[in-house]
Amino acid sequence: MLNPIDSDAVIRDGRIAGVFPGEIHEGVAWWVAACFVLISQARQMAVAHDEHPVTAEFHRRFCRGAVNAEHWGCHVSSLGTADEAQLLHAMKELGGVPGALLTTTDSGGGGGQMITIRLYDADGRPVTEDTGLARLRKVIASDRIPIPVNDQAKGRITDRRGLVVTL
Repeated sequence: MLNPIDSDAVIRDGRIAGVFPGEIHEGVAWWVAACFVLISQARQMAVAHDEHPVTAEFHRRFCRGAVNAEHWGCHVSSLGTADEAQLLHAMKELGGVPGALLTTTDSGGGGGQMITIRLYDADGRPVTEDTGLARLRKVIASDRIPIPVNDQAKGRITDRRGLVVTL
């Protein structure tokens, strides 16, 4: 595995989070997305992020990881900038699909930023240790990230910013 992480430290407490740079890097977003598609068996999902510039690259990598997860052919609805309520609303509008919200905050010291990825099941509930995070952590720690089997198996990313409404 290139650039391994301490998966026990980063994937915990109902989220994937770490200081960037250092504890987490952009590739983690790809890994998390591919593993989340595999674990949830998602054929479609919604992904949103905050307005922080660092989050934009993590969002891009997350979307790429989701569409490249083995043979699932996941269709990612990229919502662009949205908060949790807007993401949950869009997930429901899409017919009850899983989702992810990526955010960045200042870590408080040393100049790094805290990157957080929160995952939601198709019913809009946060994914917890018991509902997928433990398995996700195990897949990443054992370097078993799902990769695409061929180009025909890849999903696609669609810009769905129009689904983000002011609530």
